[in-house]
Amino acid sequence: MKPSILYIGNDLSLNKSNVSIMSTFGPLLAKEGYKVYFASSKKDKSLRLMDMLFKVIRYSHQVNFVLIDTYSTQNFYYALLVSQLCRLFGLRYIPILHGGNLPNRLNTHPVMSASIFKHAFCNVAPSKYLKEQFEAYGYINLKYIPNMIEIQNYHFFLNRDFTLPKLLWVRSFSKIYNPLMALKVLKSLKDLGYDATLCMVGPDTDGSLAQVEELAESLSIQVKLTGKLTKKEWAKLSEDHNVFINTTDIDNTPVSVMEAMALGLPIVSTNVGGMPYLVDHGINGLLVEKNNVDDMVKAILYLFNEPEKRKLMILNARKLSETFDWQQIKMKWNEILQN
Repeated sequence: MKPSILYIGNDLSLNKSNVSIMSTFGPLLAKEGYKVYFASSKKDKSLRLMDMLFKVIRYSHQVNFVLIDTYSTQNFYYALLVSQLCRLFGLRYIPILHGGNLPNRLNTHPVMSASIFKHAFCNVAPSKYLKEQFEAYGYINLKYIPNMIEIQNYHFFLNRDFTLPKLLWVRSFSKIYNPLMALKVLKSLKDLGYDATLCMVGPDTDGSLAQVEELAESLSIQVKLTGKLTKKEWAKLSEDHNVFINTTDIDNTPVSVMEAMALGLPIVSTNVGGMPYLVDHGINGLLVEKNNVDDMVKAILYLFNEPEKRKLMILNARKLSETFDWQQIKMKWNEILQN
């Protein structure tokens, strides 16, 4: 019989957030025969934390492992409290390191970080970037397991229309993802005489959507704002676009970029955090410096001016995305969870 798991994270997909790792990974584990309990889908942060802690106590004698989605923002403290409760009950817990700014937490909160990560059964890093960063701070109980996608759900669409730039941006509207940069890129392309378009997909998380709307009005540009879409909906929408832009200031290895690779969209991303570990510049995408609008515009135009190199990058990106397929990733998780 496979182990039982309590999965702790923010399962807010039914609210205004994008689909979480938890809401895709958890059911995949269940399909593999693991008994999986979840916490929490409660919208209120205080109630969510209480639900997480209550579930640890409730299932403390029923589960073999506790998985904890661990981020670098306020959710870091969820991981802190849950992990300490796991220690109290003698539960094996596994932080899954999602936060692109977690290295800063290791630096600014070394004691709290150590209380979480040094006592974990192991720490799972979805990027080699975070694995290396944690190792630099002396952590050795680390496993590299990438985020997963189900490759059969992503139709590889190679023959796109590259007449004019049709930009697609998919992320939550949050300051750390720098959505305003996308508008500045569109404005610059238009100023250069290109009849470019921009579609931005995702929910608002910190008021950044209102800033996007204000900037679009002040720049006299039109931007399509779809709000939150399902993976299937934005994958279908992607067929009408020809460049995926990722404008973040802080990042790890975003699933949206992995999905864009699987769909055949050429990638232009800022070179931050774990992005150079995912996007190999000139091989499977293009990287530009953080918040550098001019360089991103040049990279986009490079894709249009070099069709053969663009095609090769698209093919290489799809090949890489296939290594993230659940059928491969699940074997790495089985090695840990059936230990």
